[in-house]
Amino acid sequence: MTADTSADTSTGAEPAGGLVLRDVTKTFTLRRETLVALDRVSLHVAAGSLVALVGPSGCGKSTALRILGGLETCTSGEARVAGEHPDEARRRHHVSMAFQDAALLPWRSVEANIALALQVTGVRRSRQEIRDLIALVGLAGFEQARPYQLSGGMRQRAAIARALVTEPRTLLLDEPFGALDDLTRRRLNMELMRIWSEREITSLLVTHGIGEAVLLADRVVVMSARPGRIAADVPIDLPRPRTPDVMRSPEFHHYEDRIAALLFQDSTTPVAAP
Repeated sequence: MTADTSADTSTGAEPAGGLVLRDVTKTFTLRRETLVALDRVSLHVAAGSLVALVGPSGCGKSTALRILGGLETCTSGEARVAGEHPDEARRRHHVSMAFQDAALLPWRSVEANIALALQVTGVRRSRQEIRDLIALVGLAGFEQARPYQLSGGMRQRAAIARALVTEPRTLLLDEPFGALDDLTRRRLNMELMRIWSEREITSLLVTHGIGEAVLLADRVVVMSARPGRIAADVPIDLPRPRTPDVMRSPEFHHYEDRIAALLFQDSTTPVAAP
């Protein structure tokens, strides 16, 4: 796969308060065989921006996210979250993650599930602050509902609220809407964009949805098949705030086609210049 050089993810000064992967390699041992998940990956995410990471299954997208979240360690290279080692950022509650599985405790209400993050971390928030956050994610009136009483989309809203309740500097999202139907997913994309714009929180989104990536992100970073490498970095020059109408624009479809070409091209076929 030929790299798109429209933006440089591997050089330049470290962005203050942003996310950094610098020359990161990650290997795993499986049945005495060494597998390379990430191969010298370098990525910068500027503070306050939202970057989407796309690529084929098994290319290491989630591994990169987990390294930044302090859930995995690099085999070599360096990761930084707002200037801190990921372990330190996690201990100081400067980074939160949301996954495809909302993982709400079934015996707890929405409010109690969100408050659990505070109990675990020791961070203090008033009940009103929790309720304000519930309203922010569109769940006002469902504070006392149990997970079985919620739709899949509503459970994901609660999971995002739980990730935000500690007021982290960074939000890492691993296919948060991947298991939802297309209509619900589109609605939640708009909600996520609204929440992100209100909080201005540095965000990295792993997704298989090209349209989702173009709609939400300031940049879409494309990874190659394993061993995962950065193949291209595509700035998304669409106006904010973005509305559903932008998805019908020629510019939006141009970006979708361009990223699809990067993902699906034959490795020997160069990508045409934009």
